[in-house]
Amino acid sequence: MYLRFVTAEIDRASRVETGVFSAAYDLYYGEELTAYEKAWLRDIFDWFDEYLKEPTRFRRYSRSSRRTGRRSAVCWFKPTAREHLARLHEMVFVLEENGVPVRHIKSPKVGYVVYEDEHQVVAEPVADICF
Repeated sequence: MYLRFVTAEIDRASRVETGVFSAAYDLYYGEELTAYEKAWLRDIFDWFDEYLKEPTRFRRYSRSSRRTGRRSAVCWFKPTAREHLARLHEMVFVLEENGVPVRHIKSPKVGYVVYEDEHQVVAEPVADICF
């Protein structure tokens, strides 16, 4: 099962719920966090910058596909990414403590995979996957 953590906000590009990284960055650059929470999130972001590869693709097709309405891909963690998931739970804690509800999704199918590494897959959502 692949794992994804999402908020209630719908992402315009992918048309599915926004992932926790986007929500955490929005919170980080807002004015609601205490100095301690901001430093904690910064530490989490830095850890992911070091230990999670940045995906090289977020679409099956070229950039011009944006004009055709192609959906943007979303990221899922592999269940074997235990340390990454532990850090993600810290991020979820900060979000929820600041009034951002987070939902945990498990799915054996993620859609059309456009990128994969040892910790994550990036896939374009398809209609038969329940989010």
